[in-house]
Amino acid sequence: MRVVRARRVRAAWLWTVALAAGVSGCAGKPADKPAPPPREVEVLRLAAGEVRETGEYLGNLASRQSVTVFPQVAGYVRRIHVRPGQSVQAGDALLEVDARQESAALESAQAGRTSAVASLELARQTRARSESMHKEGLLSAQELERAVAQAEAAEAAARAAAAQVARAQVQLQFHVVRAPFAGTLGDVLVRVGDAVGASTPLTSVAQADALEVSVAVPAERARTLAPGAPLEVLDSKGQVLLSSPVFFVAPQADPRTQLVEVKAAFRNGATLRPSELVRARLVYATRQALQLPAAAVVRQSGQAFAFVVQEKAGQARVERRPVTLGALGEAAYVVERGLQEGDVVASSSLHLLRDGAPVRPRPAAGAEANAGQAPSGGGGIAGGSH
Repeated sequence: MRVVRARRVRAAWLWTVALAAGVSGCAGKPADKPAPPPREVEVLRLAAGEVRETGEYLGNLASRQSVTVFPQVAGYVRRIHVRPGQSVQAGDALLEVDARQESAALESAQAGRTSAVASLELARQTRARSESMHKEGLLSAQELERAVAQAEAAEAAARAAAAQVARAQVQLQFHVVRAPFAGTLGDVLVRVGDAVGASTPLTSVAQADALEVSVAVPAERARTLAPGAPLEVLDSKGQVLLSSPVFFVAPQADPRTQLVEVKAAFRNGATLRPSELVRARLVYATRQALQLPAAAVVRQSGQAFAFVVQEKAGQARVERRPVTLGALGEAAYVVERGLQEGDVVASSSLHLLRDGAPVRPRPAAGAEANAGQAPSGGGGIAGGSH
């Protein structure tokens, strides 16, 4: 009996110790932590803006007026007045071809004209005296006719001599090669002393202030293109250098490439050069649509989502909403479905947000200026690159 009672006392003591330890442990448990404050996120309000359907291509620049200069006479190059790349005005002397023979011919023609003029003056004086003497009866009619004929012949000879002088002068002018119009010279292909002929190219002159840009676009895209569509020349960073309406769309495609040539002309204010290859962008169409910045898009398993900020029970919370996006411009996607104009979307800390999480909205920098507008530099819907 004593053993049983001892065991019962010991069990009661252990239970009392355990209960005391449990009460002591509960009394030392820390209180629950308060919920974290709402996360601050940048937001922007979506508004419809103009987006453009564009295509970027490789363009070729050409001068609207460009010629290769050839000499009009044969001879040796005696002097070169210009250097490659020089700007010239219409009529400026480019180079001279040896003209000593033509100079001698001009001097001979001028001497012949002087002699013919002297003979004409003598013949006119003789005719005047003959007419006076004929009136007084001192000269026969036959002699008068002879004097008149000699005067007329002298006049014809004087005109022929003058024509010879003019011809020699023109021929001499051909030995000085001049710029046909204002422009920029290409390479000078001859040197002093070179023999040249009528088929020898000397240099080229091109106008750089008025250029054409030519691009080749796929035939199916050209069907939607009409004269007047904007064509933009871009720099290496994609910024617009020049813009001009299309004035020519080829009526037929190249049978080998199935591409259609499109041209636009513009005044060169960007120091571009003929025969230069440039980036060119054609604007096929424009329309109004929502644009969602790329920074406001999250993707999961190939599906795009946006966090839309909504007021719920006096607290701003985010709702993860699936969206269908169109083409990507320079910094924003075109929204096809899932969002509406006026929706407020989060654009920062997206990787930390969860559906239904409370947030503290803060307007994104430049949100009012950029929401719903096409990106700077004319970006919009990408139509392809060729």
